[in-house]
Amino acid sequence: MKTLSALTLCLFLAVTDGVAKQRHCTFRVHAQANPQDTDAFSTSVPTRLSGKDVFIQKLPWITEHDVAAFAPYPAPNGTYGALFQLDDHGRVVLDTLSVEHRGGFLFVFINGRLITDLQIDKRVSDGKIYVPSGLSPADIALMKKEWRLIGQPKR
Repeated sequence: MKTLSALTLCLFLAVTDGVAKQRHCTFRVHAQANPQDTDAFSTSVPTRLSGKDVFIQKLPWITEHDVAAFAPYPAPNGTYGALFQLDDHGRVVLDTLSVEHRGGFLFVFINGRLITDLQIDKRVSDGKIYVPSGLSPADIALMKKEWRLIGQPKR
């Protein structure tokens, strides 16, 4: 009986801990993949710049766990854009991606939607990702629950 009670308590704590750490907003950055990669490693998406389908890696290189802060702003087309400041881990990953995949594309997904594709034309070592537009007011509200604004003290 004591074992059953201990197991129940552990399961309750695990579920409570998982709910407490639930994310409000997802942020994923995927790199362009080789078209010869199998379906297990890549998938096809259309680019905004060319309109052609390209292959992206299924696993993201950068996630919401790598974002330290952001700064939203209204875009000219009625949506919002944002500047994302990455933490140290995200900064190193972005720097590596910008060197290894120069000339290719990065694809930014927010809350499961493809927001933008960014062509890598130079090394990015400052840890900042600029999303020019495509975010909704609901996206910005969820981001404010998740991350601090750039310039505000750490939580």
